[in-house]
Amino acid sequence: MDRREVAALLAYIGRLDPRTIRTHPGEAGDQLAQWHELIGDVPMATQHGWDARVAARQHIRTSPYQILPADIARPWESYRHDRLARHTDPTPSADPDDQAAWTAELVGTRRAVAAGAAQPAQARAITSGRNGIDPRLEARLREIGSCIPPAARAALAPHRPARAAREAAIAQGLPDALSVRCEWCQAQPGEPCRRRRIGPDDNVRITTPRATPHPGRLDLATDRQPDRAQQSARA
Repeated sequence: MDRREVAALLAYIGRLDPRTIRTHPGEAGDQLAQWHELIGDVPMATQHGWDARVAARQHIRTSPYQILPADIARPWESYRHDRLARHTDPTPSADPDDQAAWTAELVGTRRAVAAGAAQPAQARAITSGRNGIDPRLEARLREIGSCIPPAARAALAPHRPARAAREAAIAQGLPDALSVRCEWCQAQPGEPCRRRRIGPDDNVRITTPRATPHPGRLDLATDRQPDRAQQSARA
């Protein structure tokens, strides 16, 4: 704020709280100089929610104490910090090899956000728990059937045989064996079965993942499949 804006703010405050009015020319000048020195870097208003008059009015409404410059500066600092906390730096349009231009654009964006001249740029989540999945993402997933493209899934299949076998079984309408715990190797739901190697002393030496589940685990998943189908139908 320049001196004229500070004088306008003091006049507004004086109408709400006459205790702040200074009738003597010398006292009024000193008050104006003091306020301008302390809140000269605080804007009167911004495009995005800040107004010094609102902060002054809020203090006068809620506090029995006479307003001070700090009662304007504190809400302004809180406003700045809140906006920067909600801001995620967007990728600058400057050449990444030009470090000075890249940094200058980042700093300029942050200053504009903090000063209320620009809105915070927030990173958009793929999904949000409270509002549900983004409708555009949901439509895209329905279109392609999976967040992993078919070509990428096929390329990954040799490197994760257990998952590939599971997906193939589900695609054929067979029970999902990995949805239950394996009673033989103690693999938890979602984990592949493991092959145990027994040493000469009858102790387990090493376990390695199996590409296919143990037959008993598949039987258990088959037995539980009708129960799950009934639960889905009731839901």
